[in-house]
Amino acid sequence: MGDNLLIKPTTPAQRTETGLYLPEGMHKKQELRTGYVIKVGPGYPIPMIRDEDESWKDKAEGVKYVPLQALTGDLAVYRQPGVHELVFNGEEYVIAPHRSVLMTIRDEDFIL
Repeated sequence: MGDNLLIKPTTPAQRTETGLYLPEGMHKKQELRTGYVIKVGPGYPIPMIRDEDESWKDKAEGVKYVPLQALTGDLAVYRQPGVHELVFNGEEYVIAPHRSVLMTIRDEDFIL
């Protein structure tokens, strides 16, 4: 909904660059994480402007949105604080607001 993204986190590294093994749960304390964007919300809602004086305009009451930059299939680098973790059908997912995403990498050949 809104400006939220559903992200499937990538498997965290089991050891550091120097070869030390990380204890279980240590990867969750890291500040930055990466994952693939599974679903994207519609974006930021635009306030409705009512033009009562212009009767010729279409009176469609649909909500309009400013779309988000992230797309389904993007690899997202996001900040861990402020995201919500959940488990659905045994899979770990993250719901992150768009403002938590620092960078996306788009692979045009990605098929979900």
